[in-house]
Amino acid sequence: MYLENIPKRTNRKSKGKRLGRGYGSGVGGHTVGRGVKGQKSRSGHKSLVAFEGGNVPFYRRMPKYAGFKSMSLTKTQVININTLSENFKSGEKVTKESLVEKGLISKKSNEIKILAEGEIEKKLEIEGLKISSTAKEKIVKAGGTVK
Repeated sequence: MYLENIPKRTNRKSKGKRLGRGYGSGVGGHTVGRGVKGQKSRSGHKSLVAFEGGNVPFYRRMPKYAGFKSMSLTKTQVININTLSENFKSGEKVTKESLVEKGLISKKSNEIKILAEGEIEKKLEIEGLKISSTAKEKIVKAGGTVK
C-alpha cells in the first residue's frame, strides 16, 4: 500500500470539546484549560482580538462619523442626446417630469444636464434643463427648440 492509494476519510470533523463540564469532558476539571489564576482565567475576561488589557479598545477610540456630508449637495444627472432620441417621439416636450415618467432619471436629482453624445434627428422641445452648447447646436440643427 502506498500513500496515494489510501482512501479519503469522510466525517473528518470531530465535535469540539465541551469545556467546564467536569473531569470526564476531555479538558481539565476546574481550570478548564485556562491555566491557573490571573485575569485570563476569570469568567469576565474577553479573550477577543479587540481586548487591550483594560484600555479602551481601538474601535471605540475612533470617531463615529466619517467626514462631513453637506445636506445641500446638488445631485446632477447627465443625459445624452442619443438617449433622448431613443425615448422621445418627434415634437415631444422634454422636461424633468417627462424624464422621470420615462424612468431616465430619479426623482431626487436636483439638476439635469443634457450632453451632446450621439446624434439626433427628431424635433424636440427642451424646457427647464441645463444643456451643453454642442448639444444645443445639434438640437437646433435637427429642428428642435431650447427654452
